[in-house]
Amino acid sequence: MPARLDVPGRERGTAVCRHVSAESASDAQRNRAVWTGFAPQYAEWAPKHWASTEITWGIWHAPEAELQILGDVDGLDVVDLGCGTGYFSAWLARRGARPIGVDVTPAQLATARAMMEQFGPRFPLIEASAERVPLPDASVDLAISEYGAAIWCDPYCWIPEAARLLRPAGRLAFLATTPILMMAQPTFGQVGRELLRDYFGMHRFDWPDDHSVEFQLPYGEWIRLFRANGLEVERLVELRAPADSPIPFDHLTSEWANRWPAEHIWVTRKAPSTP
Repeated sequence: MPARLDVPGRERGTAVCRHVSAESASDAQRNRAVWTGFAPQYAEWAPKHWASTEITWGIWHAPEAELQILGDVDGLDVVDLGCGTGYFSAWLARRGARPIGVDVTPAQLATARAMMEQFGPRFPLIEASAERVPLPDASVDLAISEYGAAIWCDPYCWIPEAARLLRPAGRLAFLATTPILMMAQPTFGQVGRELLRDYFGMHRFDWPDDHSVEFQLPYGEWIRLFRANGLEVERLVELRAPADSPIPFDHLTSEWANRWPAEHIWVTRKAPSTP
């Protein structure tokens, strides 16, 4: 499968990112470089994820069977924004969905293609930022992001873009870190019990240790942004880590995430078309 697939031309709707700037382009380049460096580690983990038959969410693998975020996806057109190695799209394809994986990092997409060869099923992959996806308006029934675009892309850009891609009554579901985690996360080292950052005005987080850029908003601003783009909140699921569960990252512990939510899942729906 080629690195870039031929897809229908992009037709812009009314959703427009007002934050496009030289800085946002630089952020995308920085994050692509960071994920190029991370890619070998995720390539090692990819076979386990692709071999799994159960959909799970987040770093503690919360089962979709318990959360019931997605429901029946059979026959749905889906876009996976920031698909990484493609395992979530593979899970959906095995359940009858027609996913398209979108990611900005060629190395991650290379792993996804290798996993298709090894495990199947096959689905289209597009090398692009979730802030500007080369697909037509109203082309999918479901947009998802498990981390991916949800934390690595500017929400003022990728939320309008996801809304543009959705058909009437389509859903956007995404898992991300929480505002409280971002407030308690030091620039270097492990998250603690003190709030180190302001809640109001949070948006862009520049991490000097690996030169990545993450994004987060206050809850009220998330809701305002959803509504401004025709999305209504159906659920907000705050995930609680199992006590003493192993975690492959140094900045967070399961003990902390058992007391305070480190991850949550937003589920929103676009308004149905009117007669």
